Amino acid sequence: MTYLGVTHIVVAGKTNGCAVRLLRGDYAQMTVYNDQPLEVAKDFVRSGATHIHLVDLEGAKDGTTPNLEIVKEIANKTSLFTEIGGGIRSIETVDKYLNNGVDRVILGTAAVNDEAFLKAAIKKYGEKIAVGVDIKDGFVAIKGWLETSQYNCFEFCEKMQSLGVKTLICTDISKDGAMMGTNRELYRELSKKFSIDITASGGVSSIDDINALRKLNLYGAIIGKAYYTGAINLKKVIESYDN
Repeated sequence: MTYLGVTHIVVAGKTNGCAVRLLRGDYAQMTVYNDQPLEVAKDFVRSGATHIHLVDLEGAKDGTTPNLEIVKEIANKTSLFTEIGGGIRSIETVDKYLNNGVDRVILGTAAVNDEAFLKAAIKKYGEKIAVGVDIKDGFVAIKGWLETSQYNCFEFCEKMQSLGVKTLICTDISKDGAMMGTNRELYRELSKKFSIDITASGGVSSIDDINALRKLNLYGAIIGKAYYTGAINLKKVIESYDN
């Protein structure tokens, strides 16, 4: 299955649950694009999207769920398959999201630091558990991209596959939000090495990027800043794949 998702990032605090983007994961380089996340999600539906990828930036830093109500609205008031990441570090948080209409949760820091929790989540929810592999200088980044773990990306992906993870969302942080193209070579290598579903994220900024990623037999590609700036017309690109 190949789909086009759109990253819709929500944060709490001063931005009051707005749709925002970071540049290369830097919280100091944040652009607010819309103060009505549900309306953005509804526009995705009008454009023909079937999936939405949500990240709670505030939750990613402190392990809370400050934007739960916004996430619930999107999950329950649209037809979109909804996945959420950012600060999901306990089975209670997983339960909270999945019991409130979310279709899949993404574990990041917890997948790196707490193998017992990851195994328990997979055992309880199976394919509803995905893992975010955020890559910085070849290593897996954690805690909202603020720290780097000891795992290189390929070792970590191999471990996730062996533990039964079915979906990986792989982000090249150096490309994220930069509008300079995606890391096609990285995704080509990931696609060759692993048999699980891999979604490409970070720097998907043109139709050429999407076409190149599609040829790699990936599960999906996440469009973020390119949607908000108009560099990619979501409706047109989805229609082109439907024909």
